[in-house]
Amino acid sequence: MPVNEALSTYSDWTYGAAVAIYVLAMVFHFVEQAMQRTTAPAEAEVLVGAGGPELDGRHRDVAVPPRSRPGRAERFGRMAVSATVLGALVHLASLVLRGLAAERVPWGNMYEFGSVLCLGAVATWLVLLRRFPVRHLGGFVLAPIALLMFLGGTVLYTAAAPVQPALQSYWLVIHVFTVATSSGALLVPGVASLLYLIKVNPDRFARLAPRLPGAETLDRVAYRITIMAFPAYTLAIIFGAIWAEAAWGRFWGWDPKETCAFVAWVVYAAYLHSRATAGWRGSRAAAINTLGFAVMVFNLFFINLVISGLHSYAGLG
Repeated sequence: MPVNEALSTYSDWTYGAAVAIYVLAMVFHFVEQAMQRTTAPAEAEVLVGAGGPELDGRHRDVAVPPRSRPGRAERFGRMAVSATVLGALVHLASLVLRGLAAERVPWGNMYEFGSVLCLGAVATWLVLLRRFPVRHLGGFVLAPIALLMFLGGTVLYTAAAPVQPALQSYWLVIHVFTVATSSGALLVPGVASLLYLIKVNPDRFARLAPRLPGAETLDRVAYRITIMAFPAYTLAIIFGAIWAEAAWGRFWGWDPKETCAFVAWVVYAAYLHSRATAGWRGSRAAAINTLGFAVMVFNLFFINLVISGLHSYAGLG
């Protein structure tokens, strides 16, 4: 099947443009944050009386009016969000062009998988912005996304081409898309939980902690996104098992990729279970969620690129 080289080139250009726009949005977010000396009252009090998790008194945020000029900070924040939306549209265009160039779904190798994952993370972040006052997290969310896309466009880049015969299945559409988007969605609560651990340790992070959203907000955001993304990630593992039975004659074989994906699933299940039954909140829950995020990153890079397994031939996520 011939590849449309012109569309492939346009896809590469729009991919690079999306990375540049995300970096610009990240800079705008950090400029906005630098103008905010302390946590804004709306963020510190947003969950009061709304069923937020109970935290120990020393971890509660005190609403202190910002000491900077809110007008300028607000403008940079809005520019950052606008740039992120633009970046997402350009990013989507790069995937569409890639798919048209190769005449298949644009997630058939590691480079494309990473692109879909990052777009899933950006989409999750934009939806989150409409529900919670967490715009100050934007720079921290976009930083790993921009880094992943930069690595994808350089180290992991693969020219557009038809997929191998083993991947020419409708399960490529279902399984890989589900695991990429759910993994991207789980990137956001991973960042939120990591920042929560920074927020509740102001002595160690004296310069950064006061500029972050409230600890209750970070904790609640991490929980809400995880509880929505976890079912999709579960379905992705089930779909992968069904595809494995069709392709290799067994549902599960403890391949390194399968094993690491299952470990991540167990960690996220433990996070949700501990909150629902043991009532874990705050630092303990955030530590578990951060561990799940670390396992996902380990699975994405180390397992795919270093360890040889049944998934290695595809470079799939």
